[in-house]
Amino acid sequence: MILPSYSSPVGPMVPRSRTLGPVNRRDDRDGPVGPRVVSLVPSITETLSAWGVEPVACTRYCERPDLVHVGGTKNPDLDAIVALHPDLVVLDAEENRREDYDELIARGVTVHATRVTSLSDVDPTLEELARRVGATWQPETLASGAPATQRAYVPIWRRPWRALGPSTYGASLLAHLAIAVAPDDAGPYPCASPHDVAGVVERVIAPSEPYPFAERHRRELEVAGPISFVDGRDLFWWGVRTRGAIARLARVVDIRGATFPHEAASDDPRPR
Repeated sequence: MILPSYSSPVGPMVPRSRTLGPVNRRDDRDGPVGPRVVSLVPSITETLSAWGVEPVACTRYCERPDLVHVGGTKNPDLDAIVALHPDLVVLDAEENRREDYDELIARGVTVHATRVTSLSDVDPTLEELARRVGATWQPETLASGAPATQRAYVPIWRRPWRALGPSTYGASLLAHLAIAVAPDDAGPYPCASPHDVAGVVERVIAPSEPYPFAERHRRELEVAGPISFVDGRDLFWWGVRTRGAIARLARVVDIRGATFPHEAASDDPRPR
């Protein structure tokens, strides 16, 4: 997700590398065992690991202390990435900067860029990523979502206040659960405080990231309506998490009559 303190990438990140098919699977010491992938996207790090393609490095936001870290999503250490001699570096247009994408390509690094702004983008994006790394992804058909019955304010940042708007993956996921986001007329991440939407929305859905909203913020947020605190990873991390996230979010926000797949409470894609 593009945080308010960073500018959005300029234009789409279209892969421009010499390797357009699956990357070479190699290991300089022990023979071919798998591609050397650097992931600069937390949800992709999680997905690759679930596929058995362990990244050789990731960002400090990927929640993988056991892996080598190469900076953050908005300020990756490009020298460290190049020194790892990766077969592939994966970025995302919502998470990473266009400048870093261009610089990696200029240094001769093979780059794969993704862009997911709705639930319908997930399967084709994962199919293409799986092809690039030699993994397999079986598309998952989700039941059709119900028409929106509620409007919600979903804050993503504080000081200044920013909210989740339409044309985003998180808004698409909530729409599947019959929840429309507001404001809906000021871009994907509008400037909007709880006071701005008071009387417009029926509820507040406060995620734990990118800003760590928690119980201590209740008094500020409840100006707009009743609050549900949710795991921000389920709202914003797409990939192998998506199907289970729909079920978990539906339970947390208590959506009556919403359609979502059965999912065991212990089903979590993160490595243990």
